[in-house]
Amino acid sequence: MSKPEGSGKSVELEAFERLESAIARLVRSVEESDRRAVSAESQVQEVKTQNTKMAGLVERFTESPTDAKDLMDRLKRLEAENDDLRSRLDRGREGIERMITRIRFLENQR
Repeated sequence: MSKPEGSGKSVELEAFERLESAIARLVRSVEESDRRAVSAESQVQEVKTQNTKMAGLVERFTESPTDAKDLMDRLKRLEAENDDLRSRLDRGREGIERMITRIRFLENQR
């Protein structure tokens, strides 16, 4: 790479500025991920509390404790599946974000 015309900046300085910008974006992304993780943990705790309440209600309105247990087991399986699907979506989003970051980096290299 040669010194850009008219910019007055060295190639090293421009590369450093691009690196600094990329690091700032990465830090923002990590901070956002941390916020999302804290929010998710809070939601998980809330769901656990609701599940306990729901188990009591289901038991009161079913004909037998066995029916209540079956319903609660199904509910737990569905929630686990839902958590798995959310986790897959999050991993997919993270992969897309990494690809976008790579594309931006490659575009900056032109």
